[in-house]
Amino acid sequence: MNTLDWFIIIFYLGGMIGLSIFWGASQSNEEDYFVGGRKLSWWAVGLSTMATQTSAISFISIPAFVALKEGGGLTWLQYELAVPLAIILVMAFLIPFFRKLKLVSVYEYLEWRFGSSVRYLVSGVFLISRGLATGVGVYASGIVLAVCLGIPLWLTILIIGVVTVIYDTIGGMTAVVYSDVIQMVVLISGIVVCIVFAAEIGGGWDEVWASFPPARRIAIDPSTGLQSTGTAVPFWAFLFGGVFLYTSYYGTDQSQVQRELSAATAADTKKSLLLNGLARFPLTALYVLLGIVMLAVYEYSPALNASVPHHKPDYLVPQFILLYLPQGVRALIFASLLSAAMSSLDSALNSLSASTVHDFIAPRLKDRDRLLLVSKLTTVSWGIIITGFAFWVGNISETVIESINKIGSAFYGPILAAFVVGVLSPKASARSITAGILSGVGFNLLLWLNMPGVYWMWWNLAGFLVAAGVSFLVSLFGSPPPFKDIAPYILIKSDLLEEARQWWPAYTGLTLYSFLMLTLLLCI
Repeated sequence: MNTLDWFIIIFYLGGMIGLSIFWGASQSNEEDYFVGGRKLSWWAVGLSTMATQTSAISFISIPAFVALKEGGGLTWLQYELAVPLAIILVMAFLIPFFRKLKLVSVYEYLEWRFGSSVRYLVSGVFLISRGLATGVGVYASGIVLAVCLGIPLWLTILIIGVVTVIYDTIGGMTAVVYSDVIQMVVLISGIVVCIVFAAEIGGGWDEVWASFPPARRIAIDPSTGLQSTGTAVPFWAFLFGGVFLYTSYYGTDQSQVQRELSAATAADTKKSLLLNGLARFPLTALYVLLGIVMLAVYEYSPALNASVPHHKPDYLVPQFILLYLPQGVRALIFASLLSAAMSSLDSALNSLSASTVHDFIAPRLKDRDRLLLVSKLTTVSWGIIITGFAFWVGNISETVIESINKIGSAFYGPILAAFVVGVLSPKASARSITAGILSGVGFNLLLWLNMPGVYWMWWNLAGFLVAAGVSFLVSLFGSPPPFKDIAPYILIKSDLLEEARQWWPAYTGLTLYSFLMLTLLLCI
């Protein structure tokens, strides 16, 4: 790293803060802060949603998986097969419903439908799991950036945390969304630059593909994942479990739903989701292509081969950047990594703050004029907590870190069931849905502890089915809530079903797109 590299990076970070001051100037209340006044552009919301799912770890780990990790290769593309199908369900049944209710926290729906106890339960799970996972993500990104920038780990964590907290607190959701758009452009530019340089070093595209091992060219792993091994990437688990994972993620996770509620209209929200359904696969394909060309350079270059420890394949991309990219260009890539790290953190901060304020603080706050100030202070508080946890993560084992990430799949299915049952079943009550959530999570924990051969993607489907089934059975033995009280919160006789029919061409297109992706992977 030289003076030019550092100048570019500092200029980029300063620009993010400066733009947040501009974007935050028009805020007058907490709705402006948390959902951008519900007037953000659909394309910006769509790109921001994609950016928050793309971390610095994606930039590093996906190419490493494709190129070097045991059991790796093109099977990573299977992660995307279920996304278009999940987007259809979210577009048709969940997001339009939440838009009509003008929610800020998606968990507010659960109180209106079932009562405060269910809202507090699900929101509390979100706050704990998202806070822990985000801290782990900041720590992991900090490790990579410390290697790239040649500075201590504590400093990279501090840079990510402090800069993100500043622009997120000042600019709110508007700053989050439009900074994510900028970060997405920088990130894609960085990926493309790395691919072009690596392909040239690797001897051209023909040589690159010829050097890619046949065993890694298989894009579909036909195993079920019901008796999986440590290196399996089972197709059926990613297809069926993935539908429920992504439906829950896009449709019930505050970090995603909040920005979807920030678009100007319900139609704009659907357009932003449609963009995600179509564009995620090409973005993942770029990461995979980067892995293919990286392996060619790794085989060609003794220097790169020697600089990547056998037990740390994630060092492949950072070491390539340090060894082969020129000054200035290298800074662009490092800015890409910072962008990816901050785009994941800023979304988490704003959504954690929104859920904390709207689910726990606002109902007890007498002076509503202070809500905007309280919201910003809550964002700062979560920033301190997450950054502090990122410093502490290094003291726990990798097994615990992996377990924290798996917790998400243990809860996604049961939480999705709470929303789906609430929307579709007028008989469901707080008692039945609480029993369903606890049963679904409990069943997933039993799978985790006693059936390690069941791949974790299946937990999303299993948790949903158990939670929905138990909720239905318990509702048979109790009195349903008065229909007049819950009528605004269920789909029966709702005009939303008629509105959904207008989007059938889009739903058909997404279904065909999913089959096209599958066909492409089978052909590979």
